[in-house]
Amino acid sequence: MFFPLKGAIYLSYVGKVLKGVDSMAESTFIAVVSDTNPANGGRSYNLTISGNNMSQFLGKKIGDQVDGLFVGEGDQTLGGYKLEITGGSDKTGTPMRSDLDGGSRQSILVTASTGFKGHSLEQKTKGGEKKRFRYKPDGMRKRRNFRGNTITQDTRQINLKVVEAATKSLQDILGSSEGSEESTE
Repeated sequence: MFFPLKGAIYLSYVGKVLKGVDSMAESTFIAVVSDTNPANGGRSYNLTISGNNMSQFLGKKIGDQVDGLFVGEGDQTLGGYKLEITGGSDKTGTPMRSDLDGGSRQSILVTASTGFKGHSLEQKTKGGEKKRFRYKPDGMRKRRNFRGNTITQDTRQINLKVVEAATKSLQDILGSSEGSEESTE
């Protein structure tokens, strides 16, 4: 039996539903950009990718190169940089894997490699104190969940490395905001 909702109740219900739709439509990527310049000591920077810039990454695969103009917001964009996609993870933390096609989540049997260290940890009491031991048996395999190598709407983090640098260094572009935070403390 169907009971229609009364006026005010119906409007508040629709408002709650629409608020949920708006917040779900505003999804962002976190770009972790690794600086390959040895003078900077392999530092990495976290940047946000949102809005129309997200569409530049959808459908790209691990190993593809993208323009740095689409990474960051406002003054902190990486114009003039060429970046290579090296990996990422989805909204649940499941890592992407370069040898799996597509963007779906798949469960595969793996040996020690991306997403699986290949050892088992056991805690034993030795001499009155707890110790952790790693056992690495030959041929150890485990079934793990991975994402494919294609960036989709479910991707939340994208790992990028610098292939071609611009005239300005990453530390000059991105380090200024972090340096001001440190000086105020």
